[in-house]
Amino acid sequence: MSGWRPVTGVVVALAAVAGLVIGAVVDRAAATFPWDGVGTRAATAVRRPALELVTATVFALVALRFGASWELPAFLAGAGAGVLLAVIDVQHRLLPDRVVVPALLTGGLLLTGAAVADGRWDDLLRAGLGAGVLFVLFLVLALISPSALGMGDVKLAALLGLYLGWLGWDAVLLGAAAGFVVQAVLALLLLATRRIGLRGELPFGPAMLLGAGVAVGWSSTILG
Repeated sequence: MSGWRPVTGVVVALAAVAGLVIGAVVDRAAATFPWDGVGTRAATAVRRPALELVTATVFALVALRFGASWELPAFLAGAGAGVLLAVIDVQHRLLPDRVVVPALLTGGLLLTGAAVADGRWDDLLRAGLGAGVLFVLFLVLALISPSALGMGDVKLAALLGLYLGWLGWDAVLLGAAAGFVVQAVLALLLLATRRIGLRGELPFGPAMLLGAGVAVGWSSTILG
């Protein structure tokens, strides 16, 4: 697994500014979903500037994690797609292929570029394997319990496996497990505050994304 990279305030600041811009784009895109001409006419999906600030923070954290490296653009692209997917899943209980598939292709291309620049072919191979492993694992779980996992979750697992695999198998393990832990904690909190009932259903995508974020940021620290 690669270690932490040198980082400068300029890199973090630029990432944060990019996050503000992407956050605004994501907000508008989520507001007009499902993009078939009959979506809502609302200006934003989330009251401004919440989503812009969240995205800027996420981008700054990614920049802190990877610094001025060839892999940084790939993980920023993944973060932007992740924010959009999280908002759509919360509001519509859906992880659209029109976001997941392009994000997977974009991530693969950018990580390939990073592998070419740094000679990290082993990491690229592991990224592909990670995507395949998590896809198969979540597909099996979805077939066993279709009420708990949908095909959108399965495809998202492939996307997350790509990025986690680039970092290492320990990140894949932690990221996959963390999603279930986050979902359980969220469910308990919402039950305790009576936001949902015992039969209430929560979208799994946001928990998967947050769990993967934990693994990207702290897998080396947590697992040693």
